[in-house]
Amino acid sequence: MKNYYRVILGRKSAHAPACFDGGFIGADFSIKEDLTRNLPDEWRTFNRQFIPVYLAARPDKSKIGAGLACGALWTLAKGIRPGDRVLCPDGSGSYRVGEVQGEYYYAAGQVLPHRRKVRWLETAIPRASMSEALQNSSGSAGTVSDISGYRQEVEALLGDPSALPAAGIVSRDPNVEDPIAFAMEKHLEAFLVANWAQTLLSRDFSIYEEDGEPVGQQYATDAGPIDLLAISKDKRRLLVVELKRGRASDVVVGQVLRYMGYVKEQVAEEDQVVEGVIIALEDDQKLRWALLAVPSISFFRYEISFKLVKG
Repeated sequence: MKNYYRVILGRKSAHAPACFDGGFIGADFSIKEDLTRNLPDEWRTFNRQFIPVYLAARPDKSKIGAGLACGALWTLAKGIRPGDRVLCPDGSGSYRVGEVQGEYYYAAGQVLPHRRKVRWLETAIPRASMSEALQNSSGSAGTVSDISGYRQEVEALLGDPSALPAAGIVSRDPNVEDPIAFAMEKHLEAFLVANWAQTLLSRDFSIYEEDGEPVGQQYATDAGPIDLLAISKDKRRLLVVELKRGRASDVVVGQVLRYMGYVKEQVAEEDQVVEGVIIALEDDQKLRWALLAVPSISFFRYEISFKLVKG
């Protein structure tokens, strides 16, 4: 089964025309060497080798930014497989769709030298035709974003009639009492990111940014992907955010502690502390007991409301 990725071709899609004309996708990340013999099967191994290389070339960047950059480069060069499809913004409100045709190659001295050959399809997808959830995912910051979870919607937008019934995000399951709430819970992460400024957490924290763009969503680590990584306004506290669409059990406390340990060891600067927060629809007594012993982790309950206002 083919996977789908959103790939940005240069800052603000500056190199998109060259990629469309030349039949490739690519990236730079200030790593000026051929990676053909340095693409292990695990991105973690790649990151351990190339984060120091990236930071040497870009001393202005943080360890968080270095991890994101190297992870994106590995995904473009190795993680994306021949036959997978990429959606690339063209800079005018649409996404060109291409099918990856070959393995990684290096184009020394050219723009976006870390490349993959691509056969561009004739059909483009207007951003306005996407569901709000797909718009949020395809519009997320970072060079590469895995949007395979929206495979059926993308294929429907490309004209596959068999995918149309699954393209919508609202459940028609008669057992779902409130389809609006179901849809919003299903896309809780995208909803939270889009509405971060309206949450209590935004008073003290911002979703982690690089170059003015939020990149803390689905932050990849050796301990697993962190739903959201945030940083305090004074830059002295890092916050690991774990989202649960339904009831959260005490098991999630261990999961958050694992992420916090990784961030403390691999990401945080010496003067930064690491905290955690669990956001869920409900908690239980076991979770409350567990949190009493871990004051560095907080719990927030989310509520979904929907109303009509007469215009």
